[in-house]
Amino acid sequence: MDRVEIMIGGGDGGDGVVRFRHEKFVPLGGPTGGDGGDGGNVYIAVDRSTANLDYFRRKRSFKAVSGKSGEKQKKHGAKGDDLVIKVPLGTMVLLKEDEREVLLADLSQQGQKVLVAKGGSGGLGNVHFATSRNQAPKIATKGEPGGEHRIVLDLRLIADVGIIGYPNVGKSTLLAAVSKAKPKIADYPFTTREPALGVVEVGMKTFVLAEIPGLVDGAHLGRGLGHEFLRHAERTKVLLHVLDGRSPAIIDDMSNLKGELALYKPEMAQKPQVVVVNKVDLPEVQARLPEIGQLFGTLGIKAFFISAITKQGLSELMSEVVRMLEEVQARCTGPEEPMAIFRPKPKVRRGKWI
Repeated sequence: MDRVEIMIGGGDGGDGVVRFRHEKFVPLGGPTGGDGGDGGNVYIAVDRSTANLDYFRRKRSFKAVSGKSGEKQKKHGAKGDDLVIKVPLGTMVLLKEDEREVLLADLSQQGQKVLVAKGGSGGLGNVHFATSRNQAPKIATKGEPGGEHRIVLDLRLIADVGIIGYPNVGKSTLLAAVSKAKPKIADYPFTTREPALGVVEVGMKTFVLAEIPGLVDGAHLGRGLGHEFLRHAERTKVLLHVLDGRSPAIIDDMSNLKGELALYKPEMAQKPQVVVVNKVDLPEVQARLPEIGQLFGTLGIKAFFISAITKQGLSELMSEVVRMLEEVQARCTGPEEPMAIFRPKPKVRRGKWI
């Protein structure tokens, strides 16, 4: 579950109250009604121990604690506790207004937190309404309601490198071979139903490698796993384009997948890519290696020939990935743009006399 829509609401402000003290020569004892407490705010924060959005299958509505009403002797009501909704690293928080979605925050760093609903202000007690002509006011105001918003949580993996390819080309086997990840591996299409992550160590360097669920033609239109694949590949810096060495149309497979990336988002096709021909341990692929090499050479493409099962060629492939990541990092180094913070205002409601 990578995308979910929830309702969130700030706590309502507590009501101000009408109270009087009893003293001689003070009309009706004088006003002592205290103010209501402010309602709690709602925040969405990154939690290191949260890996997915499955919690939101069971709960879709959240509201912070409301403030308490004021008390006598000018005592303020207690402020409502803030509510912190925990989400995984890489969650995008969007405000849904009608059919539009507005990005509020991209929680791509540990410790990030965004305010998404502000609690209502507490009402005023009758102590505020005393005048020379009305020394015993019997009026107070109600607390304001907390802000309510419809929020979309969109989880997108934060990985340095993404493994893409048609179903059953060996993506899961490759991830398991170069990291300690244990993705599901089987000989049928769409074995992987959700992205899997692994950390790869190459000498003193490490990077995060993600296996993205398999593509099919028309994925940019949502077919197959469609957008479930493509949205997770958006954050990656480098793509490993894995091809099945047994395919009779291996060049077409590569071209079609690149086309799916471009049709989904043109900038996706511009990401640095490494072409990888897998399953070279099989005799039928061994026999085709000169032919495949010539095909890629004609196109000016450097292809890496590997066997994810026997680990043949993996060392050279991972070294190339590290080199490309360093190049991307060098190009992207620069001042970070400040993150926009959403500070919603509660719905305004005129105070009611009580």
